[in-house]
Amino acid sequence: MPMPAEHPFVLALAQANTLGEGLQWHAPTGRWWWTDIQASSIYAWTPGAPTTLQVRLPERVGCFVHGRSGTLILAMAKRLARLTLPDLQATGSTAGVPVEITPLEAHLPTTRANDGRCDRSGAFVFGTLDEAEPGQPRQPIGGFYQYTLAHGLRRLALDGVAIANSICFSPNGQRMYYCDTPSRRIMVCDYDSASARVSEPRLFVKKELDDCWPDGSTIDAKGNLWNAEWGNAAVARYAPDGRLLGRYASPVRDVTCPALGGPAGDQILVSTARVGLSTAQQMAMPLSGSLFAMALEPGLFLAESLFNDD
Repeated sequence: MPMPAEHPFVLALAQANTLGEGLQWHAPTGRWWWTDIQASSIYAWTPGAPTTLQVRLPERVGCFVHGRSGTLILAMAKRLARLTLPDLQATGSTAGVPVEITPLEAHLPTTRANDGRCDRSGAFVFGTLDEAEPGQPRQPIGGFYQYTLAHGLRRLALDGVAIANSICFSPNGQRMYYCDTPSRRIMVCDYDSASARVSEPRLFVKKELDDCWPDGSTIDAKGNLWNAEWGNAAVARYAPDGRLLGRYASPVRDVTCPALGGPAGDQILVSTARVGLSTAQQMAMPLSGSLFAMALEPGLFLAESLFNDD
């Protein structure tokens, strides 16, 4: 199995995010957007700018998507919410005031929203995870959901998960990829956005390396899946048939979510985390929690869909 090259990802933006996640390129604003889950904040950054926008929120945000209208849809810990910002190009720090859409898993007090993105039709698809007590195993009680204005919140007919991750869609929108991180397996199923129906899932890839856990994923224009490998300091790229095409090293251990974009659509960035690192590990990897970038081969950029709210 190919091993990572020596740090092909280089520093794009120094940050100290505790748990950076949900990274995405938003072309209408020309900015990279992401969430620091543990800090209950969303960030936005224009490439080359010295400062970011920080939106402080009253609750953790597992993931979020941009609407065609300019509004953000947030999968907060225990609720879906709508957030309208007066200036999407602002910098500095501001408080966000989300408006609740619907509660999430109110009957499951230990779960919260985690990974998610829009499908190719503009529906918001996301999953949840179980926040177990320290020292206790996470239970597979979370689920996967689709939210649209037309149908509201619908649960997908997939097995329960301990940590929902790696949600992404083939270029034609007919295949959905996802994982339950502790299983080390990325799964794939047929997917119909209009009906929110999925087929019986099948194995896409199994992580065989020690200390290598599948986190966020994204799909390029050729249908290749790029997966952030938590604990392995790398991003792996897989062909549509599951073959490993490459593994690209990060300067820090815990990579969380890759995204394609940039002003010319010629970059792949990855968010990272510092949660759980010892003092010695933080000293050895002081850039943990930052964004890192790598050049993207021509012809691979595929834009993420915006939430269909217009």
